[in-house]
Amino acid sequence: MDAIHSKSAFVYRQVKRALRSGRYAPGQRIDPATLAAEFNTSPTPVRFALYRLVGESLLVDRARDGLYVPLLTEVGLRDLYDWMERLLLIACDIDAMPAARKTEQLELTSADDDLVTLTWQLFDAIARATDRRNLHHAVKQANDRLAPIRKAAQELLEHRFEELSELNRHWQARDMPALKSALHDYHECRKQLVPCIVALLSERSDYLH
Repeated sequence: MDAIHSKSAFVYRQVKRALRSGRYAPGQRIDPATLAAEFNTSPTPVRFALYRLVGESLLVDRARDGLYVPLLTEVGLRDLYDWMERLLLIACDIDAMPAARKTEQLELTSADDDLVTLTWQLFDAIARATDRRNLHHAVKQANDRLAPIRKAAQELLEHRFEELSELNRHWQARDMPALKSALHDYHECRKQLVPCIVALLSERSDYLH
């Protein structure tokens, strides 16, 4: 049983990383047998891993039809952006950490940096600083769901490097009013682009299928 759990944890990490990177398209079916062959294991630990991802809303279970990457709708994506914004604004209101206890600073050196990963890390740091486990957990889940969307939407955002640099600067300075305002602007920009983002992801999904 320990071997099964160990293998399941490995498969879980690998598939989650693939989902966050955008390897699988929205609406794509995830076949446990194919993954079992890819990871050289039996279907049992693969299914354990996949249903753990279902619990995190990174996959959906369509019963007899199998497991799929969730399809995006404009309403659903707008709600997800709104949810992330609300969580981060709550975190900003809770955080009372003095400047001397700052978390590690993100290093943004050029527009070629992996801004998707850096965004995940920044939002995670803001939530983690509150020491509220439930809030941090909710932000991590929303972060994971948004990661492939951020990757796909990069080409639609001309000033994404400057935008993230500003957020990071406010966070390191613990200027919470400025950070909250910048977080609101960040999410409002993406909410306005929701139709374009959904259309872009739909086109890529059709191509991959």
